Amino acid sequence: MNPITIVGMGPGGKEYLTLQALEILTTSSNVYLRTEKHPVVADLVQNGMQYESFDAIYDAAETFDETYEAIANKVLTLAQEQPIVYAVPGNPFVAEKTVALIMAAHPNALIKIVHGVSFIDAIITALKYDPVEGLEIVDGLKISDESLNPKKDRLIIQVYNQIVASSVKLHLMLRYQDDHEVIVVNAAGIESLEKIERVPLFELDRDPERFNHLTSLFVPAAVDAGYTFEDLQKIMVQLRAENGCPWDREQTHQTLSKYLIEEAYEVLDAVASEDDNALVDELGDVLLQVVFHATIASEDGYFSMDDITDGVCRKMIRRHPHVFSDVDVSGSDEVLVNWQAIKAKEKQTEKIYEAMHAVAKSTPALIRSQKIQKIAANVGFDWQNVKDAIEKIDEEFNEFKAEVEAQDFKKLEEELGDLLMIISNVSRHLKIDAEIALAKAIEKFIRRFKYIEEKLQAQNDVPRDELRDEMDKLWNEAKKWEK
Repeated sequence: MNPITIVGMGPGGKEYLTLQALEILTTSSNVYLRTEKHPVVADLVQNGMQYESFDAIYDAAETFDETYEAIANKVLTLAQEQPIVYAVPGNPFVAEKTVALIMAAHPNALIKIVHGVSFIDAIITALKYDPVEGLEIVDGLKISDESLNPKKDRLIIQVYNQIVASSVKLHLMLRYQDDHEVIVVNAAGIESLEKIERVPLFELDRDPERFNHLTSLFVPAAVDAGYTFEDLQKIMVQLRAENGCPWDREQTHQTLSKYLIEEAYEVLDAVASEDDNALVDELGDVLLQVVFHATIASEDGYFSMDDITDGVCRKMIRRHPHVFSDVDVSGSDEVLVNWQAIKAKEKQTEKIYEAMHAVAKSTPALIRSQKIQKIAANVGFDWQNVKDAIEKIDEEFNEFKAEVEAQDFKKLEEELGDLLMIISNVSRHLKIDAEIALAKAIEKFIRRFKYIEEKLQAQNDVPRDELRDEMDKLWNEAKKWEK
């Protein structure tokens, strides 16, 4: 393999070309350009450069990824025969995928890099902008993969046609106001072509003449942007600080535990009511609890929010090998089987009873019952059909009634537990969540009692022991009314 000299040609006119680059490009043989569509090429030719370009590959390939890979492979093939010079626009290390591919495949000792001014330098100069406060650079072709923080300035590159501009606009409008001002930068660093245009976001893609291979988009931070996850973390730190909130500072993992459970149930209420606004609010409360715990732990150096997100991301990747690896699945049932097998391996629960024990004891009893019975069912310890399970309800109910007559509290409690467990198992067979079913029954009870109370109130009366027969009558009326 022969040496490859990779040269940056700068972003525009000859004033951006370094003396070293000028010398190499005009005195070397075997010069290859990624593209000859660059303003400095004419000046280089006048100074004696002889070259070949890879522009024909752009026409043959269907995607940019294919184009860049083909160009990199061509450079590597040429280098097998003789030393070559490969020149790219801007700086070889800024948004230049062919260089990354070449360096990954070619011995680094045989690669020489000649610095070039990047197009980003030209853009910030044209905008008179200092990026030191934190400029995010995003590829317009991959905008849908980006999570946007509207509180940061953003430079979006490769907005080279109206289609890309439309995709960028729609993604930005998820986080920015429609009239947020953005800046279209064309041909930065090319004095005769440089153009800067400020437009409201909603108008970005209306003029196709706005875009070409030298177009980038600068998106200033939104002053009126909403709060972000990063803001939530900062607020929590401030609340826990020395001059923060006395109550927040007193909290521990133990004292907060009950709130996490309460907030989780309020999320379920919002889901059941199909109220999106309430769901946003309640999910925010759950998220606050997670951040609260992370903040407490980070103060003691145990773990941080980053550890939590890293851990759950790794878990999701491990437990979805059909998405992130080469495992094939036939449907969601097989996904769940694989999930449980991976989970058991992670928790080192080789024995079935160990997997049962691993179901958190703080889980509501009906939910825990169904989870444990499902583990048993996975190894064949289950009724063959729901009819047999229902018959077991009758058996357990008769045993319960016998203990009611005997008035042995310990045995009565045990038989009631057996009855509840078999009822939860029947609901599992019927694919009914026992916890949700009971919750709905409680709500139904409250609605019917409300009917009783309102009817008695209309008679200038209130629920009381002496009106038990009347209340039973009204209860039956409520049942008919609901139907």
